[in-house]
Amino acid sequence: MAKILKKEQLSDSVWRFRLNAPRIARKRKAGQFIILRPVSDSERIPLTIANVDAGEGWIELIFQVIGRTTMQMRGLNVGDSVADLAGPLGNPTHIENFGRALCIGGGVGAAPLYPIIKAMFEAGNDVTAIIGARNKELILLEDEIRASSRRLLIATDDGSYGAKGFVSDVFNGLIGSGEKFDAAVVIGPAMMMRATCRLTVAAGIKTYASLNPIMIDGTGMCGCCRVTVGGETRFACVDGPEFDASLIEWDELIARMGSYKDFEKKAIEDYHTCRLEGAA
Repeated sequence: MAKILKKEQLSDSVWRFRLNAPRIARKRKAGQFIILRPVSDSERIPLTIANVDAGEGWIELIFQVIGRTTMQMRGLNVGDSVADLAGPLGNPTHIENFGRALCIGGGVGAAPLYPIIKAMFEAGNDVTAIIGARNKELILLEDEIRASSRRLLIATDDGSYGAKGFVSDVFNGLIGSGEKFDAAVVIGPAMMMRATCRLTVAAGIKTYASLNPIMIDGTGMCGCCRVTVGGETRFACVDGPEFDASLIEWDELIARMGSYKDFEKKAIEDYHTCRLEGAA
């Protein structure tokens, strides 16, 4: 079992955990993820590996508390161990010297974007990073991303930091000023990725999107993470998680991601009920 070495709250709902996982740390590449269960009665959830130290044998996970399983994860403390941890999973990001690389992340998408930015930068790319969130407090990994890119641009919905608006607005500003890019990677909420990727593709930029559909086993057996890419069924866990954004059936993906909302709501209600009964 992987022991928790560090626990850090990054915002009201976002946490960073450092886990002892030497085998995963040695093998992981940018863009890959793990699947874990915090406790024995948890669901299995995928989380991208945000950072590693192969020498010290740890990996870092950044997650937003939105459902029962992430609530259970938040309840663990330094010295505890997660029940199950499997990885690294998925295909690594294709890294090469494209030239001018654009990396765009929305919300918690900045966490999985960071190792890609770092790998692109180390491969010699001229990296422009754009990250966005609802407000300043939700901007993640600003210092780390700034250190691994030539330029970092920030957008907030409320204008409390950086440019007021969305990452897509910042991108439009760059294109409007005549800038050119050779490749782009986009990560974030599905609707944000759909809107942003349509713009980058329309601008003639080869764009890859890292998808986060519902996923259970991470080996392609359950079929929950299936997506339509180029008219064919693909499984995000083994064929992805990154795909050519111009070929993704975005509307289908977004509809499927909402399929279990009633079950997710019930799971959260049951979690709170159990906690209240346990405290009684």
